[in-house]
Amino acid sequence: MTQPSREKQTDVLVVGAGVAGLASALALLKDGREVLVIDAGRIGGGASHGNCGTLTPSHAPPLAAPGTITRALKWMLKGDAPLYIPPRFDPALWRWLMGFALRCNHRDWIASARVKAAMLNDSRQRIADWVRDHGLQCEFTESGEDYVFHGLQAMEHEMRELPLLREFGIEAEIIDGPAYEAQEPALKPGVVGAIRFAGDAALRPDKYVAELARVVRERGGIILEHCALQSLHADADGVRATTAGGAIRASDAVIATGSWSPLLADSIGLPWLRKAIQPGKGYSMTYSAPALVPKRPLTLREVSVCVTAWGSGFRLGSTMEFSGYDSSLNERRLGALERGARKYLHHPVGAELRERWFGWRPMSRDDIPLIGRAPGHKHLWLATGHGMMGVGMSAGTGQMLSDLIVGRAPSVDHAAFDPARFA
Repeated sequence: MTQPSREKQTDVLVVGAGVAGLASALALLKDGREVLVIDAGRIGGGASHGNCGTLTPSHAPPLAAPGTITRALKWMLKGDAPLYIPPRFDPALWRWLMGFALRCNHRDWIASARVKAAMLNDSRQRIADWVRDHGLQCEFTESGEDYVFHGLQAMEHEMRELPLLREFGIEAEIIDGPAYEAQEPALKPGVVGAIRFAGDAALRPDKYVAELARVVRERGGIILEHCALQSLHADADGVRATTAGGAIRASDAVIATGSWSPLLADSIGLPWLRKAIQPGKGYSMTYSAPALVPKRPLTLREVSVCVTAWGSGFRLGSTMEFSGYDSSLNERRLGALERGARKYLHHPVGAELRERWFGWRPMSRDDIPLIGRAPGHKHLWLATGHGMMGVGMSAGTGQMLSDLIVGRAPSVDHAAFDPARFA
């Protein structure tokens, strides 16, 4: 007769082995907590895997900006537009878009940018510290990043944000076209100028996540892959989770499931999450290194393509597509990455195409992540909704969450990240 499996016990259960979940696990372990991480798939199998790996305080201004909705509606019938919303009947998406549209004003844009800058700056330094202290082998480089322009109007529009960024401690250098082309031989002629953000950095995101998992395990944390959460019940004494691997009892639980969070909303007792987050689909293509690669990460601003070169490879990425949980690889959107790169780079691709990828980013209505205690629950916590900034905000998120769980004031003001704003 088969005996029922015993209920696992742990101090903190982290649901999600992506970059936010593993960073939270590491911060909690450093605070002396016992941690068990579970994931429905494999370590780093979601949006952590295929992004461009840039750590960018320069990207603090949110997607919800004045004019964003107008551009999105104009691009709705253009399948390779940088921001694409396929026309379809999707009440959940349109409710989310209405809330998002209300944020597309100057006041809220500045408020969100300020909050994001604080977290990005904090996390940027913490990641550098973690790389040093834990020996993370993830091709980390404090390279800076360049925004490159072919059109003067686009560059002048971008420069209007620079005084605000300087208020947040994000410095920029303006470089004219001829000087930039002399510095960066990977670029074709036609550059009118560039904006350099020397404080930005980069790493290889899949290696970073793998290294976080290594350190979590070395510090005594347990990670269970292919162990899907089925339901979770929180009470005054802790939480009880039902998973594909059996029941787990924990003092606290952290939901770090990224774009899957809305799909888990009912099973974890937080139905309002369905209205707070939408999956924003991004694409990337990874190659062997071309004959000539840029000296630092680039954002090709008019075509919205990010270019990152590591010793181990070369990646083109970006785009934002609100198509729900559609799992197809859109050939037209993948092609837009190469077409955009060809306008700027002498060698836009490498000889070997190693990966064509898409991933869903968890886009919150205000473009600010949900970090903190789930409203109405003493022992249930959230670390989700990071949008396109999950890697860049990872260490700061983990530290903020650990601070809150152990009852310590975070170094970054927590108020704007409180999930209660959506409940």
